[in-house]
Amino acid sequence: MSGLTHIGADGAARMVDVSAKPITTREAEAKGRVVMKPETAALIRDGQPAKGDVLAAARIAGIMAAKKTGELIPLCHPLPLDAVNIDLMVTQDAVEITAIARTTGRTGVEMEALTAVSLAALTIYDMVKAVDKTMRIEAVRLTRKTGGKSGDFSAP
Repeated sequence: MSGLTHIGADGAARMVDVSAKPITTREAEAKGRVVMKPETAALIRDGQPAKGDVLAAARIAGIMAAKKTGELIPLCHPLPLDAVNIDLMVTQDAVEITAIARTTGRTGVEMEALTAVSLAALTIYDMVKAVDKTMRIEAVRLTRKTGGKSGDFSAP
């Protein structure tokens, strides 16, 4: 199975050996959204949900999740993160989430950015599920990355 870095020649799952790779600055951006009823978005925007400040909780959850990525994803390297930023924007019927993770190391931070978006979205869902059971978490994706052997990437 050529091209799959987490599969060894024998077909077994493995953690990639990055010890020979140079240390470089790496950054990744991921995005996603939680789609909801307009009334739910208004509750979040106005800071009125019973459980408290949804956006603050989601931001903290995203940052914490990025820091724990190596513990959550079995073959992911634990990384020393230099920065994690979570941006949350409430629209008419959604909360748009952007996470940027940065490190100086031997492997990329794509999984950290994706994990941050995912857990921020789940936190939003958890905090307002009592008023909107129709919410959907959508479009969690890598939108940009810089650094490393494979070079830069920007989603079309």
